[in-house]
Amino acid sequence: MMNLRMLFPVCAVLALAGCSAGSSNVATTTGTGTGTTTTTSSTLVASLQPYATASGTVATYSSTGSIDTTGIFFQPLGTNGRTCATCHQLNQGMSINAASTAALFTSSSGTDPLFAAVDGANCPTAATGNATAHSLLINNGLIRIAEELPANTQFTLTTLNDPYGCAVTLDGVTGKQIVSVYRRVLPSTSLNFVSDVMWDARQTVSSLATESTQSANLDTDLTAQAENAVSTHAQGTAAPTSSQLSTILSLEQGFYTAQATDNNAGSLSAGGATGGASDLAAQNFYPGINDAFGGDPNGAKFNPQAITLFTAWRNSTNAQQASIERGENIFNTAPLGIANVRGINDNPALGSPAVLNGSCSTCHDTPNVGNHSLSLLMDTGATRQAASETDPGILAGLGQLSAPSLPVYQITGCKDATGNAVTYVTSDPGRALVTGLCADVNRVKVPILRGLSARAPYFHNGSAASVQEVVNFYNARFNMRLNPGQITDLVNFLNAL
Repeated sequence: MMNLRMLFPVCAVLALAGCSAGSSNVATTTGTGTGTTTTTSSTLVASLQPYATASGTVATYSSTGSIDTTGIFFQPLGTNGRTCATCHQLNQGMSINAASTAALFTSSSGTDPLFAAVDGANCPTAATGNATAHSLLINNGLIRIAEELPANTQFTLTTLNDPYGCAVTLDGVTGKQIVSVYRRVLPSTSLNFVSDVMWDARQTVSSLATESTQSANLDTDLTAQAENAVSTHAQGTAAPTSSQLSTILSLEQGFYTAQATDNNAGSLSAGGATGGASDLAAQNFYPGINDAFGGDPNGAKFNPQAITLFTAWRNSTNAQQASIERGENIFNTAPLGIANVRGINDNPALGSPAVLNGSCSTCHDTPNVGNHSLSLLMDTGATRQAASETDPGILAGLGQLSAPSLPVYQITGCKDATGNAVTYVTSDPGRALVTGLCADVNRVKVPILRGLSARAPYFHNGSAASVQEVVNFYNARFNMRLNPGQITDLVNFLNAL
C-alpha cells in the first residue's frame, strides 16, 4: 500500500481543492487540514496551488495543468469509498499527516473511508468510530500492512509483544501466517525519481536501475501497485480497466511536490534559490545519477554536494535564508560515521565497511531530490527495540524518538557475516517479509525528501514526530556532534525542501 506510494484509491473529500488567485475557478476554504470545509464553483485545482504547513506552504506542480478533481484519481474504484486522494492529499504533500487525520476522524466521527478497518484501524475487526481502535492512524498516520509470511523463510518469526491482538494471524483460506506492520503513506508524487516502489520494494516488479528501461518499468511497477491497492486497500471486487490505470499513472507521474514558501525566508525560489515544485519538475535524473557507491552508469564520481537549491542564499541578509543555506551545507558536508546500517556495512558489494565515513548525502544522493538514486534498501535502526539493542549509536538515536506502541517481533535462525547466530528484535522486519531472506531483515528504501514539512510524522514507522526528532535521531545515531545552532539550521533546511 502506501510510498512510493500508497496509491490507494481513496475517498476524496476535496475539501482541499482550491484555486490560485486570479483564476476564474473560485474556491472558498474555511479551516485547515483534512477537516477543511470548501465551497467551490469549479472542479479544477490549479497547478502549484499553495497549502499551509507549519513552516510555510507546500505546492504540487502538475505537468498536465490544472487538476480535475472529478477525475479517476478522485473516484472510488473499490467497495469502501476510498479513492487515490484519500491517502494522497494535495494539502498534505500528496500523503497524509497525523494532525489532519486526527481532525478528520473527529469531524467525520470516524466514518470517513480513510478509517476503513481493513487497514485504517489497528486491527481489521475494529468498530467504526472507535478512536482507541484507530489510534495508530489518528496519532501517527500509520496504515496497517498485512504481509503474508513467505513460504520457506530463512528465519523463524515469533511475536514478543502484541498490543492490539492481531500481530500474527492465519489466513482463513491458505492457513499461512499474516504479519501486521504499520507504515506511513509514501507520497504519490515525484515518482519519476524513485528507485523502488513501496517501502519494502514489494511492487518493484521490474527493475528501475537502467535508464533505457526505467520509464517502461516504472509504468509496470506503478500499474501493479495500483491494481493491488484497488483489490486490497479499496476492497475492490473488479480490477481497474487499462484506461483507468493509464489515466491514474499519467496524472501521478506528472505530479511534483515541494515546499513553496518559508514563513520567514519567503519564496523558496526567490533571490537565485531553486526550491519549489516547478524547479523540481525540471530536475535532471537517471538511475544511478551521483550514486555514492560508484554506480553512476556514466562513470561520474559521487559529488557530496547533492542538494544545491539554496547556495545563492549564502550570506543572505535574511536570517532565515542564511540559516537554510547553512543547513544545506551541513546536510552535504557534516561528517558522520555510518556504522551498523544493514544494506551498507554488511554489503559485500560495497566492501562491507565496518564504518563508512560520509554525510547525509551519502544515502540521499539523488541531486536536489534526496532519495537514493539506485535501489539500496537500508536499516538505520528506527524499528529496533531499546530493550534488546546493544549498539550504543542505535540506542542513542532511539532515545530521541517518539515511537508509537507497535507489535514487536523476534527473528531467529539468521547468521552474521562470520557465521555466528544473530537475533533481531524489531517492530517491522521490512523487506524480509517479502523475500523471507535474513539479509533483508529491517531493510526499507530511502524516501524522497521533498515536501517533508507537509507530512509529519517521519520514518516508515512514524517514530519521529517532527523534523526536529529526525535530526536529533541522526545526530545521536551517527555521532554527528552538531551544536544547537547547527541542528536548527539543518531543521530549517529540511523544512524548506
